[in-house]
Amino acid sequence: MKVLVTGGAGFIGSHTVDRLAARGAEVVVADDLSTGKKENINPAAKFVKVDISTEMLEEVFADQQPQFVIHLAAQVSVPRSVINPVRDCTTNILGTVNLLENCRRYGVRKVVYASSAAVYGNPAGTTLSEEDSTAPLSFYGVSKFTPEHYLRVFNNLYGLNYTILRYANVYGPRQDASGEGGVVSIFASRALTGQSPVIFGDGEQTRDFVYVEDVAEANISALSGGDRMVMNIGTGDRLSVNRLWSLMSGITGADDLKPVYSDPREGDIMHSCMDVRKAVSALGWKPVFPVREGLVRTLDYYRGKV
Repeated sequence: MKVLVTGGAGFIGSHTVDRLAARGAEVVVADDLSTGKKENINPAAKFVKVDISTEMLEEVFADQQPQFVIHLAAQVSVPRSVINPVRDCTTNILGTVNLLENCRRYGVRKVVYASSAAVYGNPAGTTLSEEDSTAPLSFYGVSKFTPEHYLRVFNNLYGLNYTILRYANVYGPRQDASGEGGVVSIFASRALTGQSPVIFGDGEQTRDFVYVEDVAEANISALSGGDRMVMNIGTGDRLSVNRLWSLMSGITGADDLKPVYSDPREGDIMHSCMDVRKAVSALGWKPVFPVREGLVRTLDYYRGKV
């Protein structure tokens, strides 16, 4: 099995590549290293530096002839999408369409696409299901949602198979401070260096924090399951930002550090929690890392970085 992983030098991508390589897959990493890091790339994988929005991407497909694609390359910051919506659109929408067109041309069997909880906007209820309405509050949410429509049309017109995974807030080792789960890496740095964290809003906003290894496993499971389906990937549990800091400061012994509160950020939603029953049923997958264990593992990683 030959798998092309876009964004494979990044946070989620590198963990996914590690798992693929451990299972004997032939892996090609396509990454422009704008946020990814070479040191994240598994030595068993072949690396090609390429921007997915450029014509050079076709050379990768022509040379490598991948059978499957896990598409993780993206602009992942809500604030950056608000500041620069053109850049956000170029990477997340035009880059994805360019990728899908090459998948069509070169006979890729299936695409696993990383979407986001940001496509839903503010939920009407306490838990998000795949049948809930979509009303993105940020350009990032729009740019992650739009390729879902392209995938359906590519399937209808050309038979390109796909699975769409809408991630909750992913956290874990190798994450930087950007992205929807970046608060964990920011809090880790603050807790380990004795600095008070900045919390936007009152801190009572809630998120579904899912450990990166669980997400990597979902990506791989989707290569052989969940055809033409949209599925949430999370834990189904809500955790407030205030509680997140309380847990992390307790683990690190930084209980005396008190948060500094600031104005809410544009485009941020108030509450987000995923109903993951469809993924459990269709993929035979389930999250296995409790949040405390995931935070301990994450903090252990960051101790060697600060």
